[in-house]
Amino acid sequence: MSGIRAVPAGIGSYLPERVLTNDDLAKTVDTTHEWIVERTGIHRRHIAAQGETTADLAFHAVERALAAAGMTVDEIDMIVVATATPDQTFPSTATRIQHRIGMAHGFAFDVQAVCSGFLYALTVATQFIETGKARAAIVIGAETFSRILDWTDRATCVLFGDGAGALILKGETGTGRNTDRGVLSTELRSDGAHNASLYVDGGPSTTGIAGHLRMNGREVFKHAVRNLAEIGEAALTTAGLTPSDVRWVVPHQANARIISSTAQKIGVEMDRVIVTVQDHANTSAASIPLALDVAVRDGRIRTGDLLLLEAMGGGFTWGGAAVRW
Repeated sequence: MSGIRAVPAGIGSYLPERVLTNDDLAKTVDTTHEWIVERTGIHRRHIAAQGETTADLAFHAVERALAAAGMTVDEIDMIVVATATPDQTFPSTATRIQHRIGMAHGFAFDVQAVCSGFLYALTVATQFIETGKARAAIVIGAETFSRILDWTDRATCVLFGDGAGALILKGETGTGRNTDRGVLSTELRSDGAHNASLYVDGGPSTTGIAGHLRMNGREVFKHAVRNLAEIGEAALTTAGLTPSDVRWVVPHQANARIISSTAQKIGVEMDRVIVTVQDHANTSAASIPLALDVAVRDGRIRTGDLLLLEAMGGGFTWGGAAVRW
């Protein structure tokens, strides 16, 4: 049965100019380049400049995505921003971006699911497009996690960085089969019982301040591999596909060990996995679109390739999507 598909039209990303290497961090906390690489695969991260906000990073990513799609703001109906580090408590970062790109129509809002946020935003935008409520949408993952890190805690400050990625989805009529281009399926999960494993120790209604990120690394690793494998397989099953159909896995770029362990559990070789965590660390909701943009621009991801996207974040939240590029 034919229907409207949410089809990728353009991708763009942006990383702040300032680069913070592992050796730079070793000057301020008790760590080494070798220690960080062995446990995470991370070599460097990008840090937003003073006064540079999440909306600023997202704006540059959106400009690049629009250029890649060959589209103008007038063709966009909605903006969904996934972020855990908004510019303000309110209004939404999405409305700030909407105004900055000169979009005086449609609507814009934020979603918050931490590192899974991009997949939550992708799911929301896909629903609007498939039901005909929007013709085209900009789905953004953008973060300035450097602002909520405790830079004296070597267990967390080495893991994260700042960045933004933007994906434009456009409604196109499909055949209803899994050979169509576009978002073929999404699966979302959450379990609030694990709040204490990955959280920020602040908030407007508790401490009145933003707070700092806190994490139980062992617990996160244990749940991440199991949950990511489960959600990836669920997204494929929903679309009537199997891991052997996947050309590229594009995972949340949190930790190289989590990425490789999850790929092994799913049964996908690492030469079919897009890995960029070494260059920008964990950028939370921005990491999947950042990795997508790199692989599209270097020619690895091509039109018609089947992609499996997957992520897990604080909450816990996790999600997966099968997308034919």
